[in-house]
Amino acid sequence: MASYLEARARNGLWLLRIEDIDPPREQPGAIQLILDALEAYGFEWDGEVIFQSASRPLHDAALESLLARGLAYPCGCSRKDLAEAPRGPLGVIYPGSCRAGCDAAETAIRLRTDDEPIAFTDRLQGEQLHKLESESGDFVIRRRDGLIAYQLAVVVDDAAQGVTEIVRGIDIMDSTPRQIWLQRLMGYPTPAYAHIPVITHPDGDKLSKLTAAPAIPVDEVRPTLVRALAALQQSPPGDLAAGSLEDIWRWAGENWKIEVLQGLTAIREDRIGPNGLTGSRR
Repeated sequence: MASYLEARARNGLWLLRIEDIDPPREQPGAIQLILDALEAYGFEWDGEVIFQSASRPLHDAALESLLARGLAYPCGCSRKDLAEAPRGPLGVIYPGSCRAGCDAAETAIRLRTDDEPIAFTDRLQGEQLHKLESESGDFVIRRRDGLIAYQLAVVVDDAAQGVTEIVRGIDIMDSTPRQIWLQRLMGYPTPAYAHIPVITHPDGDKLSKLTAAPAIPVDEVRPTLVRALAALQQSPPGDLAAGSLEDIWRWAGENWKIEVLQGLTAIREDRIGPNGLTGSRR
């Protein structure tokens, strides 16, 4: 909802991309359920639905370019090999074990990093500064099973689609410096970023399939949309859910203010009322 309303407020295009690049984890029928839910809730995307799997030739070309320029290399390290590696703010810090060469039969491909500062200003979370080599080390851009990793795929596809603004959850914030690093190496422009708060259980865990959060209902569309507006601090009127789907979207578009989310990182699900909420900040 946040990305959709922000795109409409800026007279932009809202693009729908299905990131289907991990077949072992895909659930049969999940893609159609996603599309059906978006339609039921009144989302109207611009252009055709893009399937990330169709972009594999572009991903492979980017990978080969990075390898040919010595910016990436094969890595045979397993999770067991890295079990004792130190951890930083971006996760396990890869110690560079395979930088000088690797003779393993099965390898991933890692991107070289350095400690040149990666700085960006997030529209909602403010100034961000990271040093990748110290905080994460070289990271995987093609997995050992041959599948393209998320970081490379989204950077290539964002550039191919001409994406200029990204509005997404703060749980993806840690990926941003890696993606900016890839953009620089590939000569791509860097989009503007806005990371919105995530909805959490009372214990602080993000609502997700892993934490047994239920799917959004497709038979209670209007009250769910209004509750989402409340979660996004938009203060919808108490009788908005009684209106039509068109009425809700019209009100949301006319009253959308993304700036009220500045500095907000998490929203407890049990604190979301019909018209407002209490959030936690850090």
